[in-house]
Amino acid sequence: MDRVFVVGVGLTKIDRFYERSAKDLFNEALFKAIEDSGGVKPEALVVGNMTSSVLMEQDSLAALLADHAGLKGIPAFKVEAACGSGGAAIYAGYSLVKSGLVETVAVAGVEKLSEGGTSEVTRALAQAADAEYEVYYGVTFTGLNALLARLYMSKFGYTRRDLAHWSVRMHEYASYNPYAQLPRKVTLEAVLDSPIIAEPISLYDSAPMGDGAAVAILVRGEDRAREIASRMGRDVLVELAGLGFSTDTVDIGSREDLLSLPSTRKATIEACRMAGVEIKDIDYVEVHDAFTITGFVSLESMGFAEKGKSVKEWIDGRFGKGDKPEVNFSGGLKARGHPVGATGIYQFVEATMQLRGDFPGFKASDPVIAATHNIGGVGTFSIVTVLKRYK
Repeated sequence: MDRVFVVGVGLTKIDRFYERSAKDLFNEALFKAIEDSGGVKPEALVVGNMTSSVLMEQDSLAALLADHAGLKGIPAFKVEAACGSGGAAIYAGYSLVKSGLVETVAVAGVEKLSEGGTSEVTRALAQAADAEYEVYYGVTFTGLNALLARLYMSKFGYTRRDLAHWSVRMHEYASYNPYAQLPRKVTLEAVLDSPIIAEPISLYDSAPMGDGAAVAILVRGEDRAREIASRMGRDVLVELAGLGFSTDTVDIGSREDLLSLPSTRKATIEACRMAGVEIKDIDYVEVHDAFTITGFVSLESMGFAEKGKSVKEWIDGRFGKGDKPEVNFSGGLKARGHPVGATGIYQFVEATMQLRGDFPGFKASDPVIAATHNIGGVGTFSIVTVLKRYK
């Protein structure tokens, strides 16, 4: 069967856009992606979004976006997998193209968290937890991750200062990223002195709330991808070579092990097997770091570090420039921002641009194989993609 390639990408800056609608943000990202592909227009649209029903009071989102963008008539639908909605959109879009049902699809992520106040957004995000056994008792997404952080620190002997090193590096990378919501450097002391949200998680341990849209255009067939690349003056093709999607329990009380993400491990294995690579072959990765603890546990669950050792390795300088893999040069969710349903598409677009060599921020060291890792809930959903660069 024909392979699937990424031929156009587009992003908006992440921020709180009180004066802009989701339709406006989507249009900006879509038209950038169409321009980046030399005018390729999608035959179908898949939109990742988590909160439109709650915060925007808007269902029929994909049809609304298609109509507003002048694409009325094409098949369009929304997928929801909590914060993993963007990754789920890629999974669905890939399936449409790979099957031959359509030749070209736009996979998009759109989120408008500024449509609600902090309490409303906190409640909407908490709905990624179990409504009956967790949300009913007042749990928040931050609270659930705080439980994991406390257990991780206790079991492996780490402190808040140790975990805070993740935030410092993410803000360093984000300071180079024109799309980042928090493009400023921070010190270790600033992270430690920031207000506690749910002990031990502080404000600077957490991804910010923001709005954004991202789009990637996928096509079927190497010949068509090469023709588009040649027309755009690019000598690089980026293939979506593998992907994996796995789930776990929604409530964390039913987990056998709170300090690993089995869905992430399974999705990683599936994506690598499909792409014909091993975990050691991956040069660059964008991992899901809604909180600092999430970043460390994700690295371990994907297989890039042994359980309980990623924090020490991170402090010692691993996963930075020149290492393998290089991690989150976008600034990650932590500092680039986390417009929840769009995050998986941001990661996917950023990894594509790193492979093409045209990412406008902190650049990776000439990667050939990249991966993205997007999760929903506390590892309830995990979607991993593997991208390959060809000359």
